Amino acid sequence: MDKLTVISGFLFFAADVFAIASLANPEWIITDEAGEVRIGLTWQCQTIYGREPVCTGPRLSPEWMTTLFFILLGVICLTVTWILLIVSHWKPVVLKYARWIAFVGMVLFCLAALIFPIGFYMDEIGGQPYKLPSSVQVGSSYVLFIMSIFFTIISELFAGKVCLPMI
Repeated sequence: MDKLTVISGFLFFAADVFAIASLANPEWIITDEAGEVRIGLTWQCQTIYGREPVCTGPRLSPEWMTTLFFILLGVICLTVTWILLIVSHWKPVVLKYARWIAFVGMVLFCLAALIFPIGFYMDEIGGQPYKLPSSVQVGSSYVLFIMSIFFTIISELFAGKVCLPMI
């Protein structure tokens, strides 16, 4: 296994971890109106006047359900990719498949990033598609998700170098 494959594997693993962490944390959208409200794709938490936060499952718009679905599929693709990169140590032929599965994961993440802002019209947010109100901001989970896209793209570039035909 060469250095580029190892680097690519670590970057795919990091992208996978960032994407999973972004789903686990309810800080995709944060607002301070009517107490602190943190809205995520898997949890929604509200803190009123310093009390303990109350977390529930969110009511997701169809756009956010699609985003969640695409991210989950992307996580599965990245997990399969870095497992295939480990297997490529013994069977180098699987590198080609790892590269294409990672490409599908990257496309799914990019589609999720494009679809997510359409859901800003929800009652809890009060915005319009692709436009947040001034009292609302994106949170750390969204930043983690964008980082996972960045790491996936960089990993795909490294994987592309690994899979180039030898001349």
